Amino acid sequence: MQTKTMERLQYISQGKTIREQKNNMLKALDAGAKWIQIRWKEAEEKDLHALAEEIRQACSEFGASCIINDHPSLAAAVDADGVHLGLDDCSVAAARHLLGAGKIIGGTANSFANVKQRISEHCDYIGLGPFNYTTTKQKLSPLLGIAGYENIIQQVRREGLTPIPIFAIGGISQLEDIQHLLEIGVYGVALSGIVTKTPNIVSSINKILL
Repeated sequence: MQTKTMERLQYISQGKTIREQKNNMLKALDAGAKWIQIRWKEAEEKDLHALAEEIRQACSEFGASCIINDHPSLAAAVDADGVHLGLDDCSVAAARHLLGAGKIIGGTANSFANVKQRISEHCDYIGLGPFNYTTTKQKLSPLLGIAGYENIIQQVRREGLTPIPIFAIGGISQLEDIQHLLEIGVYGVALSGIVTKTPNIVSSINKILL
């Protein structure tokens, strides 16, 4: 997936059971989401594999991309479109070696130092956050808010770093926040709760992101 065609909205899955996870992702796809990240931290390995197989196929049928959170080996096993790596996960280089050049590799960042690191690692995109308080993360990094994103993006520009698509993530619950983030240079948004609770909001978000 090249930057020029990378979707600007990524839905990060929620759900405590395989049924909840599946239903939430299918609702997001039905509503028009074109990029799904399967994130299920508490899953048994066999359940996560089964879910990944089914959702990857569903995404293919919907013409959507499917990536796996944290598990490049699982992404390779089910031929997903890529993987999202946390700061404590395996290296981008190791994931690239396993998945190949054509797959999406995204990386988490919480600060300018993290962003600089991710750029040097040649990620395809950066998930930068959290924007605001979110219940989906147990160990929450310092909140960035609009000012935090603006400062980091300005630092990237000042240092002349190679631009990589930055996705705002974590606690984004208002459409006006998405608009403000775009105005300061964020490429897109990775959303979870707002889409899980109100799948039909995807169409409104996609209009903002055009």
